[in-house]
Parts: sequence; C-alpha cells; structure tokens
Amino acid sequence: MNSSARLPHARHYIDGHWVDSAQRTESLNPATGQVLGTFADGGADEAKAAIAAARRAFDTTDWSRDRNARAKALFEMADRLEARRDEFITLLARENGKILGEAAFEIDLTVPKLRYYAALALADHGRAAEVRPGMYSMTLHEAAGVAGVIAPWNSPVVLAVRSFAPALAAGCTVAMKLPGQTGLINGLIAELVEQTTSLPAGVMNVFTESGNDGAPLLVSSPDVDVLSYTGSTMVGRKIMESAAATLKPLSLELGGKNPMLVFDDADLDIAVPVLVKAITTFTGQFCMAGSRILAQRGVADELRRRLVPALEAVKVGPGDDPSSEMGAMIDERNAGRVERMVADAADYADIIVRGERSGAFLRPSLVEVTDLSAPIVQQEAFGPVATFEVFDTEEQAVERANATDYGLAASIWTRDVDRPLRVGRDIKAGTVWTNTWGVVHDQFEEGGFKQSGTGRLNGLRGLEEFQETKHFVHPTPRS
Repeated sequence: MNSSARLPHARHYIDGHWVDSAQRTESLNPATGQVLGTFADGGADEAKAAIAAARRAFDTTDWSRDRNARAKALFEMADRLEARRDEFITLLARENGKILGEAAFEIDLTVPKLRYYAALALADHGRAAEVRPGMYSMTLHEAAGVAGVIAPWNSPVVLAVRSFAPALAAGCTVAMKLPGQTGLINGLIAELVEQTTSLPAGVMNVFTESGNDGAPLLVSSPDVDVLSYTGSTMVGRKIMESAAATLKPLSLELGGKNPMLVFDDADLDIAVPVLVKAITTFTGQFCMAGSRILAQRGVADELRRRLVPALEAVKVGPGDDPSSEMGAMIDERNAGRVERMVADAADYADIIVRGERSGAFLRPSLVEVTDLSAPIVQQEAFGPVATFEVFDTEEQAVERANATDYGLAASIWTRDVDRPLRVGRDIKAGTVWTNTWGVVHDQFEEGGFKQSGTGRLNGLRGLEEFQETKHFVHPTPRS
C-alpha cells in the first residue's frame, strides 16, 4: 500500500514487482459506507502477467525441487503475518464487516496453517518394492506445475492461505485472484508476499479484480496446471465446464446447507449458544454455517423456546466495535437478497424470528418449515438465516439431513455415546461434528460430498491436490 496517500491504495504483486491498474476502485466499510481506501482493479492483463510469471518461475528455478527453500519461505511468511496480526484483524473488521473476535479467529487460524504446510514441505511418502528379482518400482510425488487460486471475500486471508500454502509446499508456483470486496486486505496479503524475502520472484503472484475477466483465464489457460477455487456451487459448475478443455485437476470447495441434528437427549445449555453462533458467525456468510436446525420432536418446543430470545438478543453492530456480537453483511445488495429470501418464505413457512435490515446490517432469522422441497431448505442463503425442522426418528433425521444437493458439514447433538457414529455414518457430508460446530484442524481434511465440491483442503490430501504421482520402474541387470 502507498502510505504517502491520504487513504491507502492497494496494488497487485506480480513477478516480484508492484503493479497498478488504470482502474482504481473504492473500498467501503459495509457498516458505515465510509471509504477506507482504493485498490487497483485488475482483469485479463493482470491474470496473464501472473500466469506468465508463475510459469517462468516454475520452469526456470529450483523451487519445485528445493523443499528446504519452500519450508523456509512458508515459515517466514507465518512469522511476518503473526507480527502484523493486529493490523490484519483491524482491517478485516472494517472492510469485511466481521466482528473483531471473528477477525482474530480468522488470523489465528491462518498462522499455524502456514507453519503446518511449511513442515509438510519437508516430509514425503511413497512406496518402493522389488517386484521381482532385479526389477524395482517406486513412486515419487512432484509438483503439478502452476497453480491457479481463486479465493472468496468472506474469509479472504485464511481461505487464500488454505489454497496457496499447500500449493507452495508441494512445489507449485501460484497465480492468485482475490476478490474486489476485500481489496485492501488483498493488499496486505500482497505485502506479506513481498516481505517474505525467501520467496523468489514469480513464485507467488497476487492480483485483485471486482469483475470477471481475469479469473476465467486461470481456469482456461493451458499454462495453469491445477486450480483451487472456493465459492458458490453455481460458479463451481461453470469452472468445471471450462476446465474440461484442458482436463485441469480441480479442487472445489463450494456451497453448503449444513444440518445440525438436535436429539431429545441433547444438553441444550451447551447446544443453544453454539447453534446461535453457527447461524451468526461471519454474519452467516460461511460455507459451514449452521443453516438448518433439525430438532427431535421431544425437545423441539424447548429448543424453539430458547432459540427465539437468544437470536433476538444478538447485538448487531460495526465489526470494529468491541461490543458487537454480529457485524454487517458484505454489502447492502447481499443483505437485501437474504431479506427477500426470508420474506418469500412467509408464503410456505412460519417465520419464527424475522431479522430486520438496516443498510448492510441484517438481524438473524429463524424459519420453521416442514416441506423439504421448500426453497429456503434447498438454497444456500449465505446470510444469518436458519430453518427449524422437526423429526421423530433417527431415520427421519438422516433423511432430512441428506435432502439437499449439498454435503459439506453437519453436527449431531446428543448424550448417547453411540448415536453420533451411527447417524454420522449415514449423513452425506465431508465433516460431521459431535456436540460442537465449526471445528477445523489443519492436519485433517475438509471438503464436500455431492454438490458441495470436489477434492479436499487441509491435511495431507490438501498437499496432494497440487501434486502428480510418478511411477519409476528400474530394472537392474543381473550379474
């Protein structure tokens, strides 16, 4: 960023150089409408330059073969992010709208993720065998090549790192597109790359665009060997269609409509506060948001009775106000979209809690519904809205949980020690929590079933998404 300007201006970082764009776009605080600064708003030219730089760095440097260099760079990046923790948190709260505690949560997830993949860069695994006398085989992993990364605005720091850290650890070079909604945060990410002195020029390239001219080139370019995208299922389908021409491997973490199953024997004192956070964290703009509450009939009335005042009591306010419990949505347009979704549900459902809107602020809503085909059950809201559904048996709970095209995550609330494994085994979701929600561990994979995506992020599989496996066959002449 240019600190000499009255307001900050964020630029792209490509091939080891700062790059500006003719178009400058204002970044606004969604809570107040205040102009926070400007950012270089890129497109096709920046995407082409980022791809070319990453291609050159992959083809002409030792990055893909020097695991010590990769670990050193990732460890250094983690240290530099940790040193600037407070700066990232403050700007996230102002530009993204999330409250300070959630901004801190995001950054505190990110630093260990960088260190995890730095360590993983030094590790490897494979197989070797003498398959018959004098005939040896072994498998080795090697970097796929240039990795394209398209990251979303809802948690821009951790979700960008979740893709580019394993790509760098695997030995790939990266061309990354970041979203216009968080242009200034993107500038801090680019500064982090520039300040990581052990990262060679061209290995990591970052550009921002609010349009859609550059991102499609990351998908269609034959110089991009693998792509990681986090975002909506609709866009994920388009990416898959476009990538078919090059048979590009894809890692897609897409939408979610995540059920939280509350059984009669659940401890509501523990469950209710977590369910409320599952609806309101990041203002519901979270692929793993708890957007469906499934209550067993014996506990449904009591759960409903507790949820209503708990949701109505949520204090909504600016993200950088320490007293706020839920911040603004990313902009007024999205807040209005979710508000209309709830209003439309009144035609076929009972609105238990109707969240009022003021600008980009939208209070949480709870909608009771019986029809599994209802739009508010089937469509991702990506806002602070949850459905309330009643079931009688475990079989009905599983049927309801699996009734959408999504399969990202689910949670099961019960005191029965066996039920979570019994029920969870039948739920079609990539993550199933027991008596908790939203817990992610760097060393364990996450991703979706069905139309919640393909591939996995985090864990060893997250690294493997950016690698090819090569089989070496080596006959040894017998003396």
